[in-house]
Amino acid sequence: MANNGNVHLLNKIALIVEATEIPFEGNTERVLHEKLSEDFFLTAKKNSDTVSVYRIIYLSNKKKIAGFIVEPKNSTGKLPCIIYNRGGSRDFGAIKLGNLFGSIAEFAKRGYVVIASNYAGSPGSDGVDDFGGKTLADILNLYKILKQYPPADITRIGMYGWSRGAAMTHMCLAKARWIKAAVVGAGPTDEVSAPRFRKGWREHQISLYGKSRAEQIKRSALYWPEKFSKKTPILIIHGTADWRVNPLDSIKLAEKLYEQKVPFRLVMFEGADHSVSEYKSEVKRLTYDWFERFVKNKEKLPNLKPHGK
Repeated sequence: MANNGNVHLLNKIALIVEATEIPFEGNTERVLHEKLSEDFFLTAKKNSDTVSVYRIIYLSNKKKIAGFIVEPKNSTGKLPCIIYNRGGSRDFGAIKLGNLFGSIAEFAKRGYVVIASNYAGSPGSDGVDDFGGKTLADILNLYKILKQYPPADITRIGMYGWSRGAAMTHMCLAKARWIKAAVVGAGPTDEVSAPRFRKGWREHQISLYGKSRAEQIKRSALYWPEKFSKKTPILIIHGTADWRVNPLDSIKLAEKLYEQKVPFRLVMFEGADHSVSEYKSEVKRLTYDWFERFVKNKEKLPNLKPHGK
């Protein structure tokens, strides 16, 4: 299905209150030129030639939530999809124009419909950010939107998340069985022990979802690995010099997934920071390849039973 008229298609979807296209011109171009380095600006401008960017306002928990769709221009037929889960909380880490025409557009250029949410309590969204309580519905409702969006192939949906976005992905993986593959980076998996690793994190937890240990566990994949689907392969990425999220969180999650016979690949980058900024090109290659294999091409899952000579 050609992209011409896709705003009209989006406005037909029941959960969507309003959909508008964000063209790379006028105020958008001016803002990006001011905010981005010259190299990143030129990349964003080049991306705008091949992708369309839409802003949507949709309903979740009876609140208006800001979301985005980025997809290839002039595509035909149904396309595989990626649900992109942002990191951070509240304003910090919120999706901005630079993300839409940058990292998110890079996925769309490879032939995906990419959909993302700014979660409740973030810029453009009503409500309060609770770091994966009620806000989890803000992601799961994106699937309902994709189901009603003609260009989206809902039999091929991947999920991507970094940092808090990885934690949100873990929680989605525990509930949904329509996710064909996931990529998580620097993901917190143990909110109970996290305050011992990161100074000031306990106060942040309390400000988001209170003092309850049960609420910490609800957001900690290490405590419920049995809920993960054995049919969703997960790529786990972490840097060993991450000061925000304990690198052991990913190692311990991998151990739990191994015990549960969940297909995964763990890649630890030596001396890399929270964003694994020292190995950006390698992270991108691994990520794109994972989605290409298990989402776009529906590659057969690996044999996890001990075998070979």
